[in-house]
Amino acid sequence: MKRIFTIEKFLGLDVVFFSVLLLASCNSSKRIVGVEEGWEVLGQRKVNFVRDKDVINVKSRNMFTAIRFRVEDRDIRISDLKVYYINGDKLEPSINEDIAAGQSSKIIELARDGRYIEKIEFKYRTTGNLLKGRAQVIVLGRRFNPYGY
Repeated sequence: MKRIFTIEKFLGLDVVFFSVLLLASCNSSKRIVGVEEGWEVLGQRKVNFVRDKDVINVKSRNMFTAIRFRVEDRDIRISDLKVYYINGDKLEPSINEDIAAGQSSKIIELARDGRYIEKIEFKYRTTGNLLKGRAQVIVLGRRFNPYGY
């Protein structure tokens, strides 16, 4: 029994193979960050090696009781931090901290009853070897829970 392949069958197999190959290669380049329950990602930035100043404008409509930084890829040194609230108040906690890659900063308490954050301004820099790349900083906020659990 002879098998006869027509051009339509051949092209049909080629289209299926190409489609599977295309779908397999379309992975997202975004990194997935695991966030503990009750915490929310407020923003993220790449950190330069020289003293870098960044501002994260918080777009969330939630109230927050605390913030912290999660560091990825490389170690950083945070030297200055300012938290601006929607009502115009400003918090300037004393911070001069080295944070290793894969670690989080200490928790910076804002208010027990929660505050609306307008923006977070900080000065920091990546430490270590320039050839190994820059650090990624993820700013997390602990959402206010009026029910206390």
